[in-house]
Order: sequence, then C-alpha cells, then structure tokens
Amino acid sequence: MSAFEFSKDKLPKQLIINNEYVDSKNSKKLTVYNPADGSLVADDVPLAGEADVDAAVEAAEKAFPAWKKTLPSKRRDMLNKLADLIDQNAKAIGELTRITLGAPWGSFGLFEVSLCAETLRYNAGWTDKFGGESYPQEDGFMKIVRNEPLGVTAGIIPWNGPVGSIGLKAGPALATGNCFILKPSEKTPFAALALLPLIKEAGFPPAVFQVLSGDGSTGALLASHMRFIYRIYPNWQEDPRDGRQIKPQARHSELGGKSPAVVFDDCNLENAVNWTVNAITGHSGQVCFAASRVYVQEGIYDKFIEKYKTMFAERSKLMGDPEAESTVLGPLVDKAQFERVTGFIQRGKEQNQGTLLTGGARLGDKGYFVEPTVFTDVKEDSEIHRDEIFGPVSVVRTFKTEEEVMKISNDTEYGLMAGVFTQDINKAMRIASDFDSGMVGINCISLMMTQAPFGGSKQSGIGREAGINALRAFTDPKTIMVNMTY
Repeated sequence: MSAFEFSKDKLPKQLIINNEYVDSKNSKKLTVYNPADGSLVADDVPLAGEADVDAAVEAAEKAFPAWKKTLPSKRRDMLNKLADLIDQNAKAIGELTRITLGAPWGSFGLFEVSLCAETLRYNAGWTDKFGGESYPQEDGFMKIVRNEPLGVTAGIIPWNGPVGSIGLKAGPALATGNCFILKPSEKTPFAALALLPLIKEAGFPPAVFQVLSGDGSTGALLASHMRFIYRIYPNWQEDPRDGRQIKPQARHSELGGKSPAVVFDDCNLENAVNWTVNAITGHSGQVCFAASRVYVQEGIYDKFIEKYKTMFAERSKLMGDPEAESTVLGPLVDKAQFERVTGFIQRGKEQNQGTLLTGGARLGDKGYFVEPTVFTDVKEDSEIHRDEIFGPVSVVRTFKTEEEVMKISNDTEYGLMAGVFTQDINKAMRIASDFDSGMVGINCISLMMTQAPFGGSKQSGIGREAGINALRAFTDPKTIMVNMTY
C-alpha cells in the first residue's frame, strides 16, 4: 500500500508542478461546497494563474526530450504501476471526489476509479504496439510513417467524471511519449490534486505529469499559451459556451448531448425500459450521453410508459445521502446546477411545454436533490425537448413511422449518442446508420467502451478519444522518405 495521505479531513490544496507540491502564485482561490447539504468544504483551493501555467509549461518543455526517448517498456511499467496505486487507494480517491460531487461510492465512485485504472492499463499496453506504416519502394523511395508525440499536451476534464477522465486523457498522452498537464474542474479538484505521491511512486520523471487546478481562466491560459503548441481539450460540462471558445484550438472537444432513444413496438420491453431509465437517472442525470429524449412507437407506448413511470418512482426512493451505502442517486453537483435543472422543470410546467408525469420536485430541505422527472406529450420545439438539461429529466414522445422518428431524432444541434430498441436486426442496422451521432447503441444506450472511439458530431464536439483514436489524437504522423536509387 502506498503512503497516500489525503482524505476529506486532509485535502490537497497545492498545485503539482515538476513533481513537487507548490503554492499557487495567484492570490485568487476557488471555493467548493458539499452538494449533500450546501456546507463549505474549502475556500482556499489554488486557482492557477499565468505564472503557474508558465512554470508548468516550462518544466514540461525541459522534461519532454528525455521522456520522448524513454523506452516504451518503461512507460508501460509506470502507467501500470500508477493504475495499481489508484486501485489500492480507490476508496480514498473516491472520497475526495464525493465530498464536492455528491456521487455515491457504490453506484458511481467505484465504477469511476476502476475506469481510470483500467484505461491507464489499456493505454500502457499500447506503448510498444502503436505502429506506423511503410510503403513499397517500386518508385525508388521507401516511405516510412512514424507516430510522433506532440510534446507538451493538456487535458481539461469535466466535473461529472473527475477521476475516470484522468485515465481517458492522461493514459494515451503519456503512453505515446507526451508530457501532460491536467486541469480538473473547479467543482471537483481534490482527486487530481492528490495524485502527486502516486505519480512519484509510479516512477514518472519530474514535469511529465502535472496538475493545475483552476477555473475557466486557467483553461484559457493553457489554450492561449504562446509556447504551448499542442493542446487536447476534452469534455466541457461547466457551460458549453466556454467549451466553444476553446473548441477551435482543440484536437478533441466534447460539449454534451441530447441523446435520443428510439423504442419500436417489437422491442424487448423490459430491456428497453431498464436501459432508458438507467441512462437518465444514473449519476442523477449528470452524464453527457444520457438518454434524455425517449421516442416510443404508439403500439407499445401504454405498456412502456407504465413501467417507465414505476421505475422512475423507485429511483426516487434510492436518492439520498451519498455517504450512505444504500444510496444509489446523490444530489446535483452544486447550487448553480440545481438552479439550472429546477429552472428547466419549472418552465416546463408553467409554459405547458409538456405534461409532468412524475417527479419534478426538490427532495428534502437541504442539499441539491431533484426527483427523477418525466415529461410526456412534449412539444417538439419546446426548451425541455431541445436543450441539454444535464439532470434527471426525461422527455417522452410517441411516433408512428420510422421516417417520422428519424427526422425528429436528428433535429438537434447535438450528436453524441443515440439508441434503438428493436428485435429486427435489419431495422436496427438501418436506424444506426441513419442516426446523426458519433455513437449508437442497439438494444442499449448511454455507454462507452475503452477499446472503441468516444465522441460525437455537430455541437457534441470534434475528434475522438478512447481506443487507438486517442493515441492518434496525441501524435502527429511523420513521413520519412528514403532514396533507394543512388
């Protein structure tokens, strides 16, 4: 067991630069609260400023030449060691996240920490297998294409997956020989700031893996840094408008979704209900690819909606204190998110955007708990139907034909995830092809796989992460041409 020293009673409050804990040179601080009761957690979390970003970038630039030449087997061993250390300290890391995120350990924390460790291991396996290309020399030139690391890279990670996202971003960056700067969300900074003892014990050289906590201003400094040539900016759940400001400079950017689930008459009803309920209530709906729009064919609608409503009511009973083992659903992340979600619900009711089927209320008199909520008969042009709410709020409509449902499914600015539920494989494959989205589930929805690309189209972002696509995002191809004729 490593000497991991942090807990909710001893929070990390320094930046990680050049394998050392250092105080921020910026006098401004971040303030974070416990979403379960609204109580203050800390008002002295470092907010990295220009001098801090400069120091991290300069240190990474100096470290890069040696790190680039480090044997793949050594990079592999470091990543695997880091994964083991994260597993060994899983509950402590989960606690550091839970205190400001509010996600229960059993239903989310364990999954997320495991995702981080397994993604690090997956990328570790690629260090000596991410091959280039070569082309024949019949024209007198041998052509060799190498995958070259970018240099100094960075990842801005979202508050809704603050540990799992570490593996998804740092894993491929470090595996391919880049130096990496991690900026956690200002809402969930502690797990990332606690990593230094694990980074050092895993054997990473100074400045190869650094962590700068901060808000959008820190991200903007990274994005605009004159010597910071290569940047990776993934998921942005603070406010999509912030992400759009950085998106043109990003190799990967994910800005949310409004994912449709299309349920046909011939589906397995129990399977369809289970997946669509779990896909919007899990993590209290704070998931970028949550199935927030559900379209049900008329022939099965009555049976579907009865079971759907019952499961939502059951989920409400499992919402509560995230520290309790029996809790499945926790609060929304903070007051701003609570007001955003409840604002959507209130306007949905007051403006007759749809019929409130179940939920819609605050649970308890403290904290940021919102009942899982369903609106039916939702107007196609309504706010709750078109905008990403990012909470446990679902809208349900009926449809008659395949053509009708595909038109409404694709009529959105988002394109991250979609799902189709049917036992007709020909129809399933046809629908999957017609969806305007980066990922499609057949008889499932709202999931991702480590081995396969994750990302979307339209306003849901650019580029892909996970699988070999993540490695490509952190490398550039270099073409070498050898004259074979002289």
